[in-house]
Amino acid sequence: MPREDAAPGVSTRRAFAKYGGTVALGGLLAGCTGGDAESDPAGGDGGDNGSAGGESGGSDGSSTDAGDGSYTASISPTGEVTFESPPETVFTRLTHHADMAFALGRSDGLTAMHAPDYYDGLWNQFVARLPGVSLDWSGLYSSWQPDKEKLYELNSDVHLADPAWITRQEAWSREDIDEIAERVSPWFGNSLSDRHQEPTGEWADGYQYYGLWEQFEIVADAFRERERYEALAAVREDLLATIDERLPPEEERPTAIMVAAADIEEIYAYTLSNPGFLTSHTRPLGPRDAFEGSIESGTVVDFETILEADPDVILYLGGFEPGTDMAGRRTAFEEDPVGSEVTAVKNDRIHPQGARYQGPILNLFQLEMTAKQLYPDAFGEWPRYEEGPYPEIPADERLFDRQRVADVINGDL
Repeated sequence: MPREDAAPGVSTRRAFAKYGGTVALGGLLAGCTGGDAESDPAGGDGGDNGSAGGESGGSDGSSTDAGDGSYTASISPTGEVTFESPPETVFTRLTHHADMAFALGRSDGLTAMHAPDYYDGLWNQFVARLPGVSLDWSGLYSSWQPDKEKLYELNSDVHLADPAWITRQEAWSREDIDEIAERVSPWFGNSLSDRHQEPTGEWADGYQYYGLWEQFEIVADAFRERERYEALAAVREDLLATIDERLPPEEERPTAIMVAAADIEEIYAYTLSNPGFLTSHTRPLGPRDAFEGSIESGTVVDFETILEADPDVILYLGGFEPGTDMAGRRTAFEEDPVGSEVTAVKNDRIHPQGARYQGPILNLFQLEMTAKQLYPDAFGEWPRYEEGPYPEIPADERLFDRQRVADVINGDL
């Protein structure tokens, strides 16, 4: 129904969108645990689904000038979007998009995100190691189940979120998505690339999956931040080159599992190498799956199941969250008669992880961190972590340049 508060005729950074090649909106716009993937703040999911296309398939990410000062950018599933000028205020739902906005210098412009206070605490554990960089997501609108009226109130310049995921909720229809795009601002995000989830029927035709950095490039073009993207991508390429040079042969690599558990009685296990950006920090490191493919991602396991797999390394999701008692989590394994027999427990190789819904900045830290946790002989010892920010790694043992990353975020290119 028409909205009287949609501020028609105001020309700011708004845009119009085409969905799947069909014009849905006319004219220039005014102005973890179990269940679904992010019900667990640590980034849990309920299992791996099938796919509706290739992992990357070649992106349409480059923006194109329209000749009148406006420009277009394209992403699946939204399609082509025309922007009058780069967005400054940004609605997000999931943290891979919030991290992208942060990397592009738009952190102060965030209007919403999932579990903002939780993720503010978690991300700041890593941001503490970026000199001169600050981040404050506390108190933002929590957008896991966004209210349509709230999106009008927030009046964001862009909704950096996947409409195919938003419409999985009963409260949202395709008509609601189109209404917000027409009367507030467009949708421009992709989330089902997380683990190549299948979109619902109305979004399935032509849905495209992107790698984490491939999507970041597309988003950067939409924000007219190509230079920032290229600078951060160069840092990542150097990091990956270092990993490739030092990675031990496959037969010498440890077996590993990733778990999340707020309550040790309910442990969720996650795969390390399946397609999707949730494994973008473990897949390049190639650890051997201790479960040998016998469980689906998001399966609840017990100590007996873990002992049967007997991993050399246990990666513990959410271990960096300020409220997590990492020492207590280790103790729970050590004091259990079954858990204490696991090789990773005996050798003190239970290590913290951040979040699987990572954007480019967290991905850099997690690649470095996980490389050290899995291969200390090749990449330098990982300090035993119990609390506080990301450990201060000696300068000669760092796998990427913190100052360069900080400069890019702050716009010093």
